[in-house]
Amino acid sequence: MSAVRVGVFGLLGSGNLGNDGSLEAVLRYLRAEHPEARVDAMCGGPETVTARYGVPATRLHWYRGEYRTASRARAMAAKGAGKFVDAFRTAAWVRRHDVVIVPGMGVLEATLPLRPWGFPYALFLLCASGRLFGTGVALVGVGAAPIGSRPTRALVRWSARLAAHRSYRDEQSRDAIRAMGVDTSRDAVHPDLAFALPAPPAAAASGGTEGTVCVGVMDFHGGDDDRALAGEIHRRYLDGTTRFVRALAEDGRRVRLLTGDACDAAVVDAILAAVDSPLVTAAEADSLAGLMEETAAAGTVVATRYHNLVCALKSGTPTLALSYAAKSDALMARMGLGAYCHPAREVDAGRLLEQFRELERRSDQVRRTLAERNRAAARELDGHLTALSAALFPAAGRASAPRTPQEAS
Repeated sequence: MSAVRVGVFGLLGSGNLGNDGSLEAVLRYLRAEHPEARVDAMCGGPETVTARYGVPATRLHWYRGEYRTASRARAMAAKGAGKFVDAFRTAAWVRRHDVVIVPGMGVLEATLPLRPWGFPYALFLLCASGRLFGTGVALVGVGAAPIGSRPTRALVRWSARLAAHRSYRDEQSRDAIRAMGVDTSRDAVHPDLAFALPAPPAAAASGGTEGTVCVGVMDFHGGDDDRALAGEIHRRYLDGTTRFVRALAEDGRRVRLLTGDACDAAVVDAILAAVDSPLVTAAEADSLAGLMEETAAAGTVVATRYHNLVCALKSGTPTLALSYAAKSDALMARMGLGAYCHPAREVDAGRLLEQFRELERRSDQVRRTLAERNRAAARELDGHLTALSAALFPAAGRASAPRTPQEAS
């Protein structure tokens, strides 16, 4: 019997804590349920993934400047050559595996600015290579959304069609892929993979520090279809969020600013400079576990990034979403807090304060609701991971490709 060769793939180790949290959840699952599996990664930050998780990793892109804007002819030529080289690199990597897992992440959406020749192209190469070599590619708990760009939509549609397994983190994601012409009749929906991570320590999650408010911020410029308005969208978001934080500080409330990606640091710096209060400080969490500890120790959370919301909700802390996409609204509704969403594109500090105060008045009831919803999410996710094992890891020690969900059902 040979060990199953499992690859994990995505923008992992690149500074986005949500993506890394999804990776951590899948690695915990593999080590608990399939300890014999040999795991490695193809990802955005291979050095970080290897150092933090002990997983051998290789770069997602041959060209190191993939995500820098190419304005000179030499850089543009190198980026173009990289696309050609990546087709062979990805195929060779996929061929060495029995299963490749894409853990969570919004890999089938364009709710943030995205170019078709970036990650959508990389995902298409992965799924096409999997179909070519008989390696099962599993898109596990991923996010999806309607996509305006025709090239990006085509790449996403074909990636989804070529994958051996698909599951989604909300119903809207499955609906979006169905609307692109993909048969989703056997695709599952389950809570975000981060709900499989350990909860914060009991001491931290016992009720929080009543006066502290965690405010999760984001370097938000709108979605892929908002490029012409990106500057104005960012200005409104930053101005409204700053006004809200200033109002909290003037009320004598302690505020902890949270981030979820390295690029968010500029927003934190701008708010700290504008408010200029010792009551407003910045957290330095470098993992979802760290973010959960921060949110568990707070009385209330107001957050923008999707996985900031996940951390706050999983920690059982009353939470208000500065919602920038349908996935945030869906998550809040699943956790019983659908009434506490505020549009990130039009942050109205006055209205936000009203919603915040109402949330605090209902704090005890909200905590009970979140405890119940978290238990349900854990049960549902555990059931899906059991089904995932049946689909991707047949009992026989094998060197052949895994069965698809249709074959396993």
